[in-house]
Amino acid sequence: MSWTTPADLRAQVQRLWDRGDLLRATVTDAVSWPLRLNVKVPAASDLSDRFEAVREWVRAIADTPQVRIEWREWNHRVQGMQRLPATVWIDTLQDALAFIGKVRQAQRFAALWQKTAAAQPPLLAWLSRRPIQALDLVDRWDRLLAVVAWLQAHPRPAVYLRQVDVPGVDSKFIEAHRGVLTELLDLALPTEVIELDATGVAQFTRRFGFLDKPVRIRFRLLDPSLPSLPGCPSSSQNLPDITLDAASFAALTLPVRRVFMTENETNFLAFPPAAGAIVVFGAGYGWEALARAEWLHRCQLHYWGDIDTHGFAILDQLRGYFPGAASFLMDRETLLAHRLHWGEEPKPVRYDLPRLTPEEAAVYDELRFDRLQPRLRLEQERVGFGWLCDRLACLPSGALVAPLPCS
Repeated sequence: MSWTTPADLRAQVQRLWDRGDLLRATVTDAVSWPLRLNVKVPAASDLSDRFEAVREWVRAIADTPQVRIEWREWNHRVQGMQRLPATVWIDTLQDALAFIGKVRQAQRFAALWQKTAAAQPPLLAWLSRRPIQALDLVDRWDRLLAVVAWLQAHPRPAVYLRQVDVPGVDSKFIEAHRGVLTELLDLALPTEVIELDATGVAQFTRRFGFLDKPVRIRFRLLDPSLPSLPGCPSSSQNLPDITLDAASFAALTLPVRRVFMTENETNFLAFPPAAGAIVVFGAGYGWEALARAEWLHRCQLHYWGDIDTHGFAILDQLRGYFPGAASFLMDRETLLAHRLHWGEEPKPVRYDLPRLTPEEAAVYDELRFDRLQPRLRLEQERVGFGWLCDRLACLPSGALVAPLPCS
């Protein structure tokens, strides 16, 4: 049976609720009343072949609450004069809400709207756009409004989220609601106090002028003659492992000529001594933090990543900040020399990387097009230590400080 049932009628009204139309209708003219519902009725043949089923269907529709039925008289050749539903209407918003059991929810939304209209009128646009989400936040709405009001009074506050002093609000609450707060603050704050290019929840603090947890940069001196921390003696056997916040790293005045970058901590810790050089551990921060160090742009950068598609994608990204950065131990010779250590890359990338050199692009193409082996990768820590030492010794200007036990 394909005739419209009472459940079908409720589903039509429920869809209006799910789209937010009925909630909007509690405070605006979002829906025109009366509302006509779609109804599929029995055909003439059904009256002949399934008369009892038609009678049961008519009874069910007639007993449906909150709807108004327009009837039509139908003189059937077998069954005689019959009275069948022609159209079904819901006359008012209250009828529609009662029909799907949403009266209380609509009342809560209307109260939320009135409260917002009094406290933060610019946010009514958000309530109209996202009424269902607003209803989900009804128990937290007062605190969200309080955060908005606090930032209106303290634009770009230059404090940590922990320092926001609002009753009932802590940093965990703000962090958990960064998405909705971003949308609300974009409406409530002047554009000039919003950093518009800081997008996404991860950039919430930057967008609205809060202090963020400082990025930490970890590096090792590779030359014992480089100036170290006070009271921290340096030798070729004991080279300092230092971690600084990004601002302090940018303020360094080290007489460094070379900077090696590796994504593997074991490689970082075991990297051999090299003249006028440091090694940076690349885990945990993006290239943007390093790019703020002006002195780093005057150094020769060597990036050592995995020989896989993601390793070359990271190298390509790095060159967006440091165009002169060179790859290190990411060449075809290194790859083929370590065939016994080949592994498999779980999810290779396949897109073009425009910042690779022709030699790098050739290796990348072999990897992304599976020319040597499907999803081939050579992880950087699997490259032989002797191979590393030999390649360091071949760099111009004699990178090694002293002979090393590479065998």
